[in-house]
Amino acid sequence: MNRKTLVLPAVIGLLTPVLAACGGSGSGSNGGDAIVVGTTDGFTATKDAPAPLDPAYSYDVGGWNVLRQTVQTLMSQPKGEGDPVPDAAESCSFTDSGSERYACKLREGLKFSDGNAVTAADVKWSMERALRIKSDSGVFALLSNIDTIETQGDREIVFHLKSPDATFPYKLSTPVAGVLNPKDYDKDKLRDGFDVDGSGPYTFKADVQNDSMVTGTFTKNPNYKGSVTVNNDKVVLRSFKDADAMGAAIDKGDIDVMTRSMSPAQINKLDAGDDANVDLVEMSGLEIRYLGFNTDAPSVKSKAVRQAIAQIVDRAGLVSKVYGTQAEPLYSLVPASVTGHSNSFFNRYGDPSVAKAKDMLTAANITTPVKIALHYTTDHYGSATKQEFEVLKQQLNGSGLFDVSIEGTPWSTYQTAERKGAYDVYGMGWFPDFPDADNFLAPFLDKDNFLKSPYVNNKIINTLIPESRRTADRASASGSLTEIQNTVADDVPVLPLWQGKQYVAARDDITGVAYALNSSASLQLWELGRGSK
Repeated sequence: MNRKTLVLPAVIGLLTPVLAACGGSGSGSNGGDAIVVGTTDGFTATKDAPAPLDPAYSYDVGGWNVLRQTVQTLMSQPKGEGDPVPDAAESCSFTDSGSERYACKLREGLKFSDGNAVTAADVKWSMERALRIKSDSGVFALLSNIDTIETQGDREIVFHLKSPDATFPYKLSTPVAGVLNPKDYDKDKLRDGFDVDGSGPYTFKADVQNDSMVTGTFTKNPNYKGSVTVNNDKVVLRSFKDADAMGAAIDKGDIDVMTRSMSPAQINKLDAGDDANVDLVEMSGLEIRYLGFNTDAPSVKSKAVRQAIAQIVDRAGLVSKVYGTQAEPLYSLVPASVTGHSNSFFNRYGDPSVAKAKDMLTAANITTPVKIALHYTTDHYGSATKQEFEVLKQQLNGSGLFDVSIEGTPWSTYQTAERKGAYDVYGMGWFPDFPDADNFLAPFLDKDNFLKSPYVNNKIINTLIPESRRTADRASASGSLTEIQNTVADDVPVLPLWQGKQYVAARDDITGVAYALNSSASLQLWELGRGSK
């Protein structure tokens, strides 16, 4: 069998790839010296979202995959798993016992890509800018626990937090905490378009047509000083309209690497070894999919309606029909492999039951069938999304308790419409900002949540989330985390559906593919190299 599938272990903290099989006679790409990476992520500047690559606005996996290569952060997520490590910083640590004072020292001689020095004042300016702009993407919330930022000379920064937060080092590894040059960015407004400047491993230039990025070219930054080793001189990120077009490009040798999102059929074909020149890497993933509810919308304002949907949806059937072994049912917002996970939805609802759902609706005096529209994005989470929503529609309508329609919308319109409350029920995915249970809960439930959800639970916001952040030993936070998950299962402001694996495919002269993605689905383009055929 001519295939090479690397399966990276599912347990966080284990890093060694397992080689399942070897093969491939080898065939180079036509991409020249640059390594060409394909993606189905779209990058579009619109009237409602004119600054898709500004760190103070960007809050989707595609935008962050550009920013993580170009805009340097004090901390960064490591090559595999584990705690964040210093990047722009030489060192960082809490300087008190209560996790409320965090100090960093910049690397000596740190420079932006244009050669200008990076100073502590630039770090302070950049983060205060994101908090000042407070963009409607909600990304600023990652920094909202900062009370004040103090600088001591050109290299030392001290963050004073409003409340204890053991996850703060992780937040300093996210692009919203990236260090910007004040000469390139306005302090009070977003930077429209596709220009990005920083001190990261690469410089960046976008090829834009009709307000959409067609390709983005990453060129090794000679001024970069940080924690990663850059194994190539240039990478071109090429955006495709769908997985089929991306697959045709790798077959022809027009691209070297395929990232998200490949279709289930493509993954099965590559895993079977049908292409001797392309290798598939499978990794454990923390991507989740879920339904969000506008809890103020008349159709789903009653908790009983949301609970009935939770009681009917058959996750196992959904995964089996659409994704097969590439995903698994999820019964909490927190993935099963993350410390603090609880199967709260299964504990609350058990197996799918139309009879139980009917009793819930009857007890709440809800007239059936309940008419609801389910919304999904046509081009952001992969080609299987439409099929997924067709299966959900069949499950709910098959109960006789719901009259469900489905409607798909391009991502460039979809994300802003959701934030404005245009959808009663909508499908979304979550690629974590960092691999901690807090990041699967707080972004959905805390004040300033990124969904702009009207759902508010004061105990979660004021007591349970702060409690869960007080200790660096995340296992000891399980009590608060479990109570949050149980509350979500009872109130159903969101309904978790499944947890997916990650896949990268590459022509067999490309090296470093096993580490091209980290557990948060972030591209690490610096890991890629070109080896022997």
